[in-house]
Amino acid sequence: MSFRQKIIAWDQLPEWRAALRKQGRRLVATNGCFDILHLGHVTYLETARQLGDLLLVGLNGDNSVRQLKGPDRPVNCESDRAAVLAALESVDGVCIFEDVSALRFLAVAQPDIYAKGGDYTLDSLNQDERRTVEGAGAKIQIIPVVPGKSTTSLLKKINRL
Repeated sequence: MSFRQKIIAWDQLPEWRAALRKQGRRLVATNGCFDILHLGHVTYLETARQLGDLLLVGLNGDNSVRQLKGPDRPVNCESDRAAVLAALESVDGVCIFEDVSALRFLAVAQPDIYAKGGDYTLDSLNQDERRTVEGAGAKIQIIPVVPGKSTTSLLKKINRL
């Protein structure tokens, strides 16, 4: 399958998810900006994928990244970020969403497992997102971070050059 086929349009997400349910496949979902892909990201995504049958990445659109990370971000546009993520073997689907919060994405994706990075705890997660996921009977799995690997630290290193 071409990586381009793994990019799921927002309006196609409900149908994509319904097909997985019919097949009885367990969906792991995660979300984030994934601006400059690095070892921390790919390790995290591979670990998340191992929790179920498929991994869906909810990708923050460009406007929401600016709101979350500041006016100089994202470095890479949403279509480029989606393509790079979709090209990873561990990623089965990528869906761009426009909201700052992943609440609507999670409500539509209806994951069986919601994976978040170890920079979060159950208490520091967006509690509306947590209630949506847990209310649908899904589990939340916190995955440890790779120490010293982050887009912010990478950008600081680049700026020092």
